[in-house]
Amino acid sequence: MKIELVWREEDGARLAATVWRAGSGWRAVSSAMLGGGIGPLGWVLNAQVRGAYARLDPVAHLEEMAASFGLDGPGAGMLTAASVARTMRREDGGVAVSATVGLRVPTWAAAPEGKADPELAPLHLDVPSPAREPAPSEQERAWRPGTINIVVAVPVALSDAALVNAVVTATEAKTQALLEAGYPCTGTASDAICVAARTSGEAEPFAGPRSAWGSRIARAVHAAVHAGALDYTEYLRTKRS
Repeated sequence: MKIELVWREEDGARLAATVWRAGSGWRAVSSAMLGGGIGPLGWVLNAQVRGAYARLDPVAHLEEMAASFGLDGPGAGMLTAASVARTMRREDGGVAVSATVGLRVPTWAAAPEGKADPELAPLHLDVPSPAREPAPSEQERAWRPGTINIVVAVPVALSDAALVNAVVTATEAKTQALLEAGYPCTGTASDAICVAARTSGEAEPFAGPRSAWGSRIARAVHAAVHAGALDYTEYLRTKRS
C-alpha cells in the first residue's frame, strides 16, 4: 500500500490528507462516509479538516477533494480533525495498515443512555498552526481533535464474511492497542475503517484474530494504533509544556 501525503489550503489553514491510489483489482468493506459498504475500490482518501468543521455536506466535500487529487471511480473517503501528517503505517506478513490516531475524547462504546457526549462538543484547536499563524491560546490548548481512521490492505481475496470479520478483528486490535497505551476506551465516537482485499484468487473464508490473515491484520493494526496513541500522548505533552 503506497500512501501519499498531500496538502491543500482550506479555511485559512494548510491541511494534510493521505491518498492510496490502489488501482484495479481491489474491493473493500468500509464505514467511510464516501464509498461506505462492500464494493469495488480504486482509492482511499483520508482528509484532515479544521476542528471547527461546519459543512453540512461532508460527502460532497470529500467528492470535491477526491476530484482535486485526480481520484475517480469507486473509492472511499474519510474525514478527521486529527493530524493526518502524523499518520502511522505498519505492515505484517503482507498486510499493510495506515492509521490516523486522535484521542480528544476517549470513548467506551457502551455508554448510559442520555449521557452528554463530550465528543460532540465544539473543537477549538485543529492542527499544529503554521509558523505564520498565531500560537494557540491556553483555552485552545485545552481542546484536542479526535477520531481514529484505519485503512487496511490485504494482498489476498476475502469472502464477504471474512471482510466483515476483518473489521471486527481490526477493531479488537485497535481497542487492545489503546488500552495498552494507557487510554481506557474502545476508541472515539467518530472512528472509521476501510479494509481492502484483492479480487483475484480463491477467497479466504476467515479473518478472525487466529486465522492466517486475520492474525496479520490484528498485529498490523495493533502496531499502527499503539504507535499513534503514544505519539498523540507525546504531542499533548509537548503542547502543554
